[in-house]
Amino acid sequence: MNKQELARLAATHPKRYSLPQVFYRDRDVYRHDIEQIFLKSWLYAGHQSEIPEVGDWFLFEFDQESVIIVRSSETEINALLNVCQHRGSRVCVESSGCSKRLTCRYHGWTYDLDGELKAAAHMGESFDKSGIGLKKIHVGMLHGMIFINFAADPAPFSLVKEGLAGCLESYGLENAKVAHRQSYPIASNWKLAVENYTECYHCAPAHPEYSRGHGLAFPGSRSDQLGLDVMGRAAVCGLSDKTVNRMYMDAPAFGADFSYDRYPLIRDHLTGSFDGQPLAPLMGSIKDYDGGTTDLQVGPVTFGLMYCDHVVIYRFTPLGPDTADCDITWLVRGDAEEGVDYDREKLIWLWDVTTHADKTIIERNQKGVNSRYYAPGPLSEMENFTWNFLSWYLQSFRSAA
Repeated sequence: MNKQELARLAATHPKRYSLPQVFYRDRDVYRHDIEQIFLKSWLYAGHQSEIPEVGDWFLFEFDQESVIIVRSSETEINALLNVCQHRGSRVCVESSGCSKRLTCRYHGWTYDLDGELKAAAHMGESFDKSGIGLKKIHVGMLHGMIFINFAADPAPFSLVKEGLAGCLESYGLENAKVAHRQSYPIASNWKLAVENYTECYHCAPAHPEYSRGHGLAFPGSRSDQLGLDVMGRAAVCGLSDKTVNRMYMDAPAFGADFSYDRYPLIRDHLTGSFDGQPLAPLMGSIKDYDGGTTDLQVGPVTFGLMYCDHVVIYRFTPLGPDTADCDITWLVRGDAEEGVDYDREKLIWLWDVTTHADKTIIERNQKGVNSRYYAPGPLSEMENFTWNFLSWYLQSFRSAA
């Protein structure tokens, strides 16, 4: 379908209904998603503790793009497009590494950690290396979390930093470390994965492990009161009692969305664990457990579950029209020792088992959407945030037409 047809379809879509099939399968829609959403939004790439030394790097990849996230100095992190300026070969081919120079294995062109070309053999005396280098894209740092943006003139990341500064400070994320990171490939369109994450309508029937400790699975007056109780204890425990919602904004803040909101844990759970008991030392300057957890979102596809003793970061990225990746990072306090202060298997258990279940749910959803008999259905009262996402997504077609 062309842009005008898609814009008309988006403009006439009924409120609070799931999307028509074309938005999950059409290749023109997929290219729109890449160009109009992912190449313009702030995307979580990783945590600074993954590249502690100068020369450390790892790759961030989605669709057909590859970015080298490299520490070029003690205080600077660069995001360099992994495309050699000779004939376009990938420069870095492993998922991570450490080197003082970045050398393309095809013809040996060599770049420094700022992307500047330093060596290119047999190019002749007239060849001028100046001005030739790996292309840089924008980097934004949020308490140790690395975000990147491909746009030439993206929405300022300062909006996110300023909006979340007081909310995140007590977690000490800049001094945290990655305890585990794992990728979960999902055979579905990326939007079905995000839709699933943004609603808890499915939590009670599909996630018994999550539901036995998290109040979001059971909305109502009791949960609302527990939420107020959590907010009332937040300051005493060293946590923010703010609620911030600046999600799914249009220009000039497109892609620099953010939100922060705490909700209650139930049945005496203190954290997201098998029995609700602590898993690791308290994060940052947090003094005690307040009986709640935090939902964090930055940009359209990065989400955080922030417990008092660990933080879980979700990132969804497209790999193709019907393939996506769910990347999860588990953070603990930087001085915590595995096997002494935390058990890695116990730490990751809840969100590993939950994500495997979600993978099954989402892939089953895609199979149903592929049916010639699929038609958009009405959303429930527990899918308000999903509709916020979908209506913002549909607006991107109207804006691009």
